[in-house]
Amino acid sequence: MSRLPVPGSLRLRFLLAITVWVALGVSAIWFSAVGIFSAHIEQSYHEELEVHVRELAHLTSFDDDGSITLTRPLSDPRYEVPLSGFYWQITAKDHEPLRSRSMTRGSLDPKVAQSPQILHTLDSGPTGPAITYGFTEPAPDGAEVHYVIATDQSELDRLIDGFTRDLTIWLAGLGSLLLATGLAIIGFGLHPLDRLAKATARLRRGEAAELEGKYPAEIAPLVNDLNAYIHQNADMVARARVQAGNLAHSLRTPLAIITDEAERLAEEPNCSHAATVLLEQSKAMEQQIGYQLARARSSSGKPYAARTVRLPEVAVPILRAMERLHPDKSFSLVSANCDQATLPVDAVDYSELLSILLDNAGKWARSKVELTFVCGSDGVVTARISDDGPGMTSAEIEDAFLLGSRFDTTKPGAGLGLAIARDIADAMGAELEILNGELGLVATVTCRLDSEIRKD
Repeated sequence: MSRLPVPGSLRLRFLLAITVWVALGVSAIWFSAVGIFSAHIEQSYHEELEVHVRELAHLTSFDDDGSITLTRPLSDPRYEVPLSGFYWQITAKDHEPLRSRSMTRGSLDPKVAQSPQILHTLDSGPTGPAITYGFTEPAPDGAEVHYVIATDQSELDRLIDGFTRDLTIWLAGLGSLLLATGLAIIGFGLHPLDRLAKATARLRRGEAAELEGKYPAEIAPLVNDLNAYIHQNADMVARARVQAGNLAHSLRTPLAIITDEAERLAEEPNCSHAATVLLEQSKAMEQQIGYQLARARSSSGKPYAARTVRLPEVAVPILRAMERLHPDKSFSLVSANCDQATLPVDAVDYSELLSILLDNAGKWARSKVELTFVCGSDGVVTARISDDGPGMTSAEIEDAFLLGSRFDTTKPGAGLGLAIARDIADAMGAELEILNGELGLVATVTCRLDSEIRKD
């Protein structure tokens, strides 16, 4: 049995529910983690820039000649690397601007530094958009000095993008692991249903008389009820078949008396017409009783198959019986790829079906009857009974399965065999067909199975 989810299955429903839940959970973690990390890294960058701009002001000195210098470089060495994305600038009226060694081109806009309080904005830097901080402070000579420091926005974006990429990969792996775990949980949780399906298949194939195995508390009541129903139905059908057989037997004696009296009345000229009607109806009743007795002997009415059939061994005793019944005819058996094949149908029904068809072929054959078994890889088993008799017309073939149909009254029988054979085939789920072959009549019984034929 397939373990893959199929449309309409519980597995697919559970898998979709788990997938939606995992997707929602992973998405919530992704958005919240990215948001929290972005907020923290931005706050860290802003705090770092505030510290650096204050450090820049603390390290600034003004020489007597009016030039601006730093007592030492800033603590972050990236401000010394050309175009590193980290820049600072000091400007004051009547003083030459002083810029960091990293700023080999361009400049920073001192407009952000407009008050003693540190302000920040997103501005254009030498290498692209930059987060810019600045404030003003008076020089010793009273001039207003603008301190500006900036970091490329790409540096912050790079950190956030790197974290987002790593987080996405990690969460994708986590989501896949959760889905795999969900599939394992689904398989473990639904395993009792798989066992129930296998037990049902064994029951249908005739390998068991009831649903076997122990099941969880949620399923056990259903299994117990089904087993109780199976046994109850089997007992009811068995009693009905026995009662049908008893009824048919009990009607035979009164019917024989009625037939005998009708034959006597037929000798009277005044009652010959009424006697003919009685005889015709008595014959019809006798056919019905014979038909019901034959069906009562069949096990097709069982709610489950009791045995299986092994091919081609099932036909050997039947052919021996046919050779004794029709000593002037030869019966042969051909098995095409069916050696040791097991057919999950009731052996009694299948044997009775073959017996009826072989007996019918033996009555009409000139000299030989052949039984051929063909087993296909697609789970189709065909039994073909052919004879070298005269065959039948299309009209006769259409009426062949009617109750009481007889096309030659010189042949023994009551016209019940093919009608019974059709009922047995229908009860087994097989297809029974009659057609004219190259030499004579050919009857085929085709069993289409749910799975491939098992071979030992």
